[in-house]
Amino acid sequence: MLRPVPVPWTNVYGLARTLLALGTLGTLAFSGTGTLFRPVATQGDYPICTGPMRAGVFCLAPENGLTATRWLCVLVLLVVASGWRPRWTALPHAWVSFSVFSGIAIADGGDQVTVVLSSLLALTALGDPRRWHWHWQTLAEGAAPSRRRAVLLGATGLVLVRVQMSFLYFQSCVAKLPHAEWADGTAMWYWGHSLEFGAPGPLQPLVNPVLASPLGVALLTWVPLVIEIGLAASLLLAQRWRWRLFAAGVLFHLSIAVMMGLWSFALAMIGGLVVLCFPLGSHLDVTLPEAVRGMLGRGTAVPDLPAGKDDGAKREAEDAKDAEYEREPVRHASSAGPSGRSAPPGTER
Repeated sequence: MLRPVPVPWTNVYGLARTLLALGTLGTLAFSGTGTLFRPVATQGDYPICTGPMRAGVFCLAPENGLTATRWLCVLVLLVVASGWRPRWTALPHAWVSFSVFSGIAIADGGDQVTVVLSSLLALTALGDPRRWHWHWQTLAEGAAPSRRRAVLLGATGLVLVRVQMSFLYFQSCVAKLPHAEWADGTAMWYWGHSLEFGAPGPLQPLVNPVLASPLGVALLTWVPLVIEIGLAASLLLAQRWRWRLFAAGVLFHLSIAVMMGLWSFALAMIGGLVVLCFPLGSHLDVTLPEAVRGMLGRGTAVPDLPAGKDDGAKREAEDAKDAEYEREPVRHASSAGPSGRSAPPGTER
């Protein structure tokens, strides 16, 4: 018997869209026009408007209009990050992501990841009927065939994101292994002492002793490889292991952001991790603490993620717990969630 397709329109996929938008927004808002658009040796002046790159928004900007266009893109990304009308903002988000990756001189891997994920998530967002991507959405019995097709297309978009993230982590791990520095556990010694990517001044007293220790350097080098190969295989693992890998992946990417300053890359990867590791169709149920609720006069901030039908009840077996995740297509995410991260304020059922 075929398993029902989960309704994809939850605040979990909405959180992924918000993280992707914030990563690109940070690049555009906190980098000057002269930094983003400048000559690059052997490539020419950016934006480079040849071939498919001519479709980028910066190639369509009027002369001397790059600054205004940059801030217009920031405005679009603010709307995307807010979660308003995902159906209307899906394609603008993908377009801005493509324009940034193809049109700026300082694009990095995070911008490339954002282009791919925002395009795949557009398949989900284009059928999203909600006003905000933080709301709860269910599919009524006897829904119109067009609505059922939209659910199938949206779920397909999420599955493609999961497959893409799995292959990304697999390639990232396997591509390092032929290099002697990664194989012998010394690679992070070189990265840690790099003037461009080494630890910032305030963190050097904490990082330098680790880099001076052979065991410390080996762990810094090999632990990321274990995390990456684990995330690559996460779709084959039970949900309880995905939660643990999600926590490890978030910590891993935040560490890269703090150490190397690659915040847009970290936000893009964490956005992909949300889709990869959370059950399809799961929803974060959030509640504000009493004091905050009294101040704001409304609901929600810290995730209250029930582990089962009876709150606080212990499941009979781990296999039963995993089956529960997959049996119900639209339900709360599990309290086994590793991150303790809540959906942004304003989440409502």
